[in-house]
Amino acid sequence: MKYLVRDKIFAIGDDYWIETEDGRHAFLADGKALRLRDTLELKDPSGRVLITLREKMFSLRDAMTIERDDQILAKVRRKRLSLLRNHYRVSLIEGTELDVTGKILDREFTVEYDGELLAHVSRKWFHIRETYAVNVVREDADAALLLAVVICVIRMDEKERGHED
Repeated sequence: MKYLVRDKIFAIGDDYWIETEDGRHAFLADGKALRLRDTLELKDPSGRVLITLREKMFSLRDAMTIERDDQILAKVRRKRLSLLRNHYRVSLIEGTELDVTGKILDREFTVEYDGELLAHVSRKWFHIRETYAVNVVREDADAALLLAVVICVIRMDEKERGHED
């Protein structure tokens, strides 16, 4: 399923609906203002918090955490010593690792598990200004988690390159 995501989703205090390609509200991205670190909650249409994204403080290298029910679900970091500059590693608590590679700033990248495509991010699918699409390939995949991974990676890449708002 494809989801439509606004490009500058992490603006302080910003709330934004992530929609399905047919225009239905799928997730509410709720940016939290007045926090010491970036925080964003992904909520279902009824307002229930599904995922919380947090910038990790005091880390030697940039990292973000993805939490569910106040428990850390995953940590997102730029992969060390990668020949590919745009390579991130997502370490899930149970031991699974996801790889994110591609042109992050161009919004043309993939999320994979052990070589299997889970999600593909592209601006090409939608010609709406400041918007990109996230195509969650597997029907049994956790769409909220994959959207959280995409948002974290984009935020971290923009911060590292000085493209913050």
